[in-house]
Amino acid sequence: MTRLKPRQTGFLDAPALPQKQVMGVLLPRPLAGAYDYKLPADSNAGRGLLVSAPLGNRELLGVVWGPAEGTVGDNRLKTAEPLAGDPALPPRLCDFIDWVADYTLNPPGAILAMALRSRTAFEPEVPRTAYVKGEVVPARMSEARARVLDVAGDGLARSIPALAEDANVSPAVVRGLIQAGALAPTNLPEFPPFPAPDADAAAPRLNPDQQQAADALRTAATDGGFAAFLLDGVTGSGKTEVYFEAVAAALKAGRQALILLPEIALTVQFLDRFAARFGVRPAEWHSDLSQKERRRTYRAVMKGEARVVVGARSSLFLPFPELGLIVVDEEHEQAFKQQDGAIYHARDMAVVRARIEGCPVVLASATPSLESFVNAGAGRYRHLVLKGRHGIAELPEVRLIDMRHERDGPEVEARGQWLSPPLRAALEKTLGAGEQAMLFLNRRGYAPLTLCEACGHKFMCPDCSTWLVEHKYRRRLACHQCGYEIPTPSECPECHETGTLIPCGPGVERVAEEFAQFFPNARYAIASSDTLHGPAETQAAIRAMMRGEIDVLIGTQIVAKGHHFPGLTLVGVVDADLGGADGDVRARERTFQLLHQVSGRAGRAEKPGLVLLQTRNPDDAVMQALASGDRDGFYEQERMFREAAKAPPFGRLVAIVISGPDGEQVREVARALGKTAPAAHDVKVWGPTPAFYALLRGATRERLLVQAARTVDVQAYLKAWLPLVKVPSTVRVAVDVDPVSFF
Repeated sequence: MTRLKPRQTGFLDAPALPQKQVMGVLLPRPLAGAYDYKLPADSNAGRGLLVSAPLGNRELLGVVWGPAEGTVGDNRLKTAEPLAGDPALPPRLCDFIDWVADYTLNPPGAILAMALRSRTAFEPEVPRTAYVKGEVVPARMSEARARVLDVAGDGLARSIPALAEDANVSPAVVRGLIQAGALAPTNLPEFPPFPAPDADAAAPRLNPDQQQAADALRTAATDGGFAAFLLDGVTGSGKTEVYFEAVAAALKAGRQALILLPEIALTVQFLDRFAARFGVRPAEWHSDLSQKERRRTYRAVMKGEARVVVGARSSLFLPFPELGLIVVDEEHEQAFKQQDGAIYHARDMAVVRARIEGCPVVLASATPSLESFVNAGAGRYRHLVLKGRHGIAELPEVRLIDMRHERDGPEVEARGQWLSPPLRAALEKTLGAGEQAMLFLNRRGYAPLTLCEACGHKFMCPDCSTWLVEHKYRRRLACHQCGYEIPTPSECPECHETGTLIPCGPGVERVAEEFAQFFPNARYAIASSDTLHGPAETQAAIRAMMRGEIDVLIGTQIVAKGHHFPGLTLVGVVDADLGGADGDVRARERTFQLLHQVSGRAGRAEKPGLVLLQTRNPDDAVMQALASGDRDGFYEQERMFREAAKAPPFGRLVAIVISGPDGEQVREVARALGKTAPAAHDVKVWGPTPAFYALLRGATRERLLVQAARTVDVQAYLKAWLPLVKVPSTVRVAVDVDPVSFF
C-alpha cells in the first residue's frame, strides 16, 4: 500500500513550534481502546479526523476518537499527523462504531477496521490525463485524423482509448495528433463521478396497497427523523417498487440512501430494476469489487457523491455524511449475520445506525423474521402490509407429495431416484407447454456422504467433524467447511476393495443427473456456489433463464429468493424436510422461510404457478402452513412456542465458542468458564459441551450458551464473568450475542 501522506504543516520556517494538542486516537486493531497522541496545534482535531499514527516501527491509519486519557507522560507521546486534505469519518459513524463494539463485546478498533475497508481511499487522488481539441491545425490531415478532430469538437475531454473508439481509428492516430499539438491535454479527477439517480425518471403505477405503503415511506423519508417500518408483502407483491419510492423521496430531500441485500447473487436483476426506475445504476459495495472499485466507491460515499449505495452487510459501515434512508431487503436472511471476526447482525445494526443517524429504516420481506414480526405487532415497527401480488399474477398453488406413500405404491422408486412420479408428471406437463420449471434442493454437490458397502468406512474430513461431499463432475471429495479435497478414490482406504464405494443421499448434481435421464432433450442448468463462480457467472445463468434459454433450473438456496422469472410456472422441492429438525430454536422458522421463498418463484406473471413439496412428514406444522398459505397462523404458533421457552425474541441468548488446536487445553478453558459463571437472577448458563462441529479447520471447539430474560443486561454480565478465567494465547474465546445458528 502506498504510504499515507500527512498534510504539510508549514512549520519549517516558523521561529518556534506552537504547543501541540493531545487526543485519543483509535487504531483499526483489536486493542482495548484509543491511544494518546500529540497532534499539531493548528489541526482541526475533532472526532473522526483521520491521521497517520506511529505504532512501533509502523505508520498506521488512525481516527481521532476523543479527549486523551492522560495516562502517558507528554515526553513519551508520539505525534500523529492529519492526512492531506483533513479527511474525517462522520461523527455519527464513530458513535455507531462505539455502540456496535459495546453491544457485541468487541474492541472498538476491531469494529473501526470494518469502517476503513478501503484505506487507499484516503491517499491523494491521481488525476487522469484526457484530451480536448487544441488550437493547432495539423500540417498533414487524413480522413482518420479528421474524424478524431470532429469527435473532439464537442468539447468533451476524452482519454486516448476513448477518442480512438469514438472516431473508429487506432490509438496511434490520436497520439500523432497529440504530438502535432492538435489535441491538448487536460486533467480530470481520478475516477468519473457516479451519475446521480433521477427520482422522477420512471415513477411506477402502484396499486392501492402499494400506494398506501409508499405514501407512508415517502413521508418518513421526506420529514427525516428515526422511524422503523416492516414492509411485509407476499412474494411478487412489489415491495421493491414501494421502497424505491422512499429512495426517491430521500434523494429529493438531498439525502443519501443505503439498500442492504443479503447476497451478491441477488443484485443481478435488482440493479437492472433500479436502473429502469432511476435512469442509472447505483453504487455497489461488496467483497467482489476490485481494490480500485472499492477506492472509488468509498471516496464517493464519503464525499456525498454516491447518492444511493446497494451493498452487502459491510456497506453498513461506509462513511455516509448525509444518510437519509436505510433499506434491508430480505431482512429475515441469515446471510446478514457476520459469523467470523467481529460478530454482528447487519439487520439489527441497521436499525441502530438509523436511530443514530436520525433517519427511517425499512425492513422488507415476504417472510419476516419472528423478531421483526413481533416488533411490528407490539408497535415498535410500523407494519406495512401488501396482501396480493402485483398486477394479474396470483399466488401459486402448493401441494404436498407424501413420499411415504410414493415408496409404498405400485410405482416403487428404484434405489437412488429422488424425483417422485407426481413431480415427474408435472415436469413433463410443464415442459410440454413450453414453460419453465425449477427443482430445489438445499444441498450442494452430488452426494453428502460416500461410504464403503464392504466395511462401512465413511469418508470424513481430517480437519473437521464432517463428511466429505462428493462432487462427481470434478471427481473430487470435498469438505464444505474448510475446503479440504481429495480425488475421488477407486478403492476403499480401509479394506482396499474396489467397486464398493457408494454415494448416500442426493445433492443438486445427483438430482440433475436423474432429471437428465428422464428428460434427455430438456435444457437444464445447475445453480449452486460450486457451479456458479462469482457474480458474473450467476448473472449469466439468471439472464439465460430470463431469456428462456434454460428449461429447468436445478439449484440450492442461491435460486430461492429475489429472482423474477416470468416463464417459471413449476417449482419442485426435492426434500422439503431438509433442515427442519437440527436442534436450533429457529429451525422451523428458517425452513418455512426458505420453502416459502422458493415457492414464490412460481407463477409471477400471467400464467398460474404450481409448487410441489416432497416430504415424509406432511402433517408437520411447517408443511401444513405452506400448503394452506396460513403464514400468520404459523407465526403465531412459533410466537407462542418461543414465548413459553423464553427464547428470542422473548429472551436473550449469547453463544460462547472456545476453540484452539490443543483439544485438552480448549476443554480445560471451557470447564473453567462453566465453573466460574456468576449466579444471577434470570440467567442460565448451559454447557460446556462439544460444538456441533467439534472439530473445524483443525481446531477443537466447545460451546457454552447463556440464556437470560429480556430485562437482563447480558453485556454487563459477560464483562463481569469472562475476565475471571485466564485464557492462553493459543485459545480463542468468541462471543456471539444474539446467535442465529448453533454450529
